[in-house]
Amino acid sequence: MQPDPDQIEVTISRLGGRVIARTSGPLDRADCAPTFGQEHRYGHLTTPLRQRGLECTVEYGLSDYILCVELPDHSTLVISPPQEAPADDPPSWLVTRSHPYDTAVHSVVYNSEPGGPHARHQGDIPPLLAAVDTFLDQLGVGPRQPLATFARFNAADGVLHRAGFVAEVTHRGRLHYLPAAMTDPAEQRRAVTRAFDALQAEGITVSCDRDLLDPAVPVHRDHQQYLGDQLADLARSIARADGTSQAVASLSEPSAPDDGVRDRIIDVLNATAAWWEGLADPADPLHADRLRRVARTLTVSFLEIRDLRDTLADRHAAHPLGPGPDKVKMTAESAGTSLTSMPKAPPATAVPLASPRSRARS
Repeated sequence: MQPDPDQIEVTISRLGGRVIARTSGPLDRADCAPTFGQEHRYGHLTTPLRQRGLECTVEYGLSDYILCVELPDHSTLVISPPQEAPADDPPSWLVTRSHPYDTAVHSVVYNSEPGGPHARHQGDIPPLLAAVDTFLDQLGVGPRQPLATFARFNAADGVLHRAGFVAEVTHRGRLHYLPAAMTDPAEQRRAVTRAFDALQAEGITVSCDRDLLDPAVPVHRDHQQYLGDQLADLARSIARADGTSQAVASLSEPSAPDDGVRDRIIDVLNATAAWWEGLADPADPLHADRLRRVARTLTVSFLEIRDLRDTLADRHAAHPLGPGPDKVKMTAESAGTSLTSMPKAPPATAVPLASPRSRARS
């Protein structure tokens, strides 16, 4: 039987005193690596570039972070915001190509700085990505890998995240680890076993050191629909809506006051801030204040969503494209890798659930 080209594998092992989980895919490279830490500002750039099989790193430039992309000919593409005045929303972008030994390849790929050929786009991302994609096409860089593999990487990340693992930036694959302070072997085994069973329930191949599994932990065979799954269902229903009434019905859940997603998310952040503030580290009150600041920002954003929901509701009109897969396809293409275009995780057929821990290495 031919191997599944979209299959990924999570390997959980002990490295020194740490427990790590490494996710590898069919291409065995970091084309779908997550964006954490300083990378969070460039996730909208690193994700599509890594999907094309390119290695991306975020480094500090003169006064702000820049994105470096390694090209197949060993040249480097540098995507940089203005270095004189760093900002969360860069007013412009400069993309240059350079080579350590061949000055002939030095060139400017994109320049939206004042006076540049793309200045009209300023800090907009779509024209920047379009120019970079065109340049990569001319170099013969392969297309983005199928979304099915990307979705499985994300599914594995979600499982490990919920099991208590912490993500780490790595340029050789996806890496997660249990907290360094989690030194109790029994607690480590419980966390690993939860992750192991949940990964198999998602149909993801898992390889794990046997001594990291706890046979006393009950096996949960039923797939749990997380809140994120429910929101994804709402996104799909909106993409298939044939009129504003159906779209508004789904948008009303995240924007509803009092008992909607909006207030519950803000409640979670504020409750976490209050709890965090009681810990003993001197920096804990600062972290709690950051969470409260995020909650206040979300409050404003959700109020805007609610206002837009009311505007859409007042339209009370049919969608000109009508319902059906063609409209869903157009929505997916216009949104890139949106939830409406991401396939659901496959059923757990890759690993028999009758013996959910049978794949542990002896």
